[in-house]
Amino acid sequence: MVKKKFKHIGVTSSSSDKNIPIIAKQLFEVLKNQNIEIFLDEKLKLGKNYKTVSEKIILEKAELVIAIGGDGTMLNSSRLYGSTGIPILGINLGRLGFLTDIAPEELTSSIIKIIELEYIEDKRFFLETKVTNKKEKALALNEVVIHSGAIAQLIEYNLFINDEFVYRQKADGLIIATPTGSTAYSLSGGGPIVHPNLDVLILMPMFPQALSSSPLIVSAESSIRLELLDKKNKKHLSFDSHNSISFKGEAEVRVKKAKSELSLIHPKDHNFYESCRNKLGWSKGLNILKD
Repeated sequence: MVKKKFKHIGVTSSSSDKNIPIIAKQLFEVLKNQNIEIFLDEKLKLGKNYKTVSEKIILEKAELVIAIGGDGTMLNSSRLYGSTGIPILGINLGRLGFLTDIAPEELTSSIIKIIELEYIEDKRFFLETKVTNKKEKALALNEVVIHSGAIAQLIEYNLFINDEFVYRQKADGLIIATPTGSTAYSLSGGGPIVHPNLDVLILMPMFPQALSSSPLIVSAESSIRLELLDKKNKKHLSFDSHNSISFKGEAEVRVKKAKSELSLIHPKDHNFYESCRNKLGWSKGLNILKD
């Protein structure tokens, strides 16, 4: 695959971190020195000395969007910009930051290398969700979660995969996660870590009533259908722990792999397993014993 040289770059953030303006201004200077046309998101609030533009302009003109913040910022940017085909690169100001590779102290050297075509392009897929009797469809990069929204309240549902009945379940809810989302909410519920290049889905029951209930790994080409059976209580669908849809009564939810995909840009030396070691503390216990 021929790598693209980025000459028109958008810079954005949805984080309230006080360091965002500092990093954005530093990034602006680095890009300006590389003769890049820069589109600063108006949400950055950098002051009158910096020209900012709307999301619409970034969507129209940017060949790459650099998102400053944590995984929340990356998820927002991925849905807004990445789903349209614009590649996304992350600068990490968050905690774990599985989607944001570049640390602030490495900003200058890493950005220059990426502009000089020293990068890896990584394709990730979205999930598309549709609820019966609801017009809107929703995208998620990490996961779709079906839950009651109430403490200690179960929901009852029938699960179908490719229209084949799998089981009837009572649980707090169900997480349907992508490989990208396997290191997010699904992991907190005891789900497996899945390499992001695998084309699979994780179906993770949340506190199921059946003790034998376990996570399922299925092909990402599968069509997931849920029949929600509770007639009275409210149900919620959340997407990447952000946007949500609420509804009452019986309903049918369909989840499938979306047609759009995300192009995630990494530094050339990016390694998934190294990220897991660093961010999840793999081998830390061994190092303590060794010391």
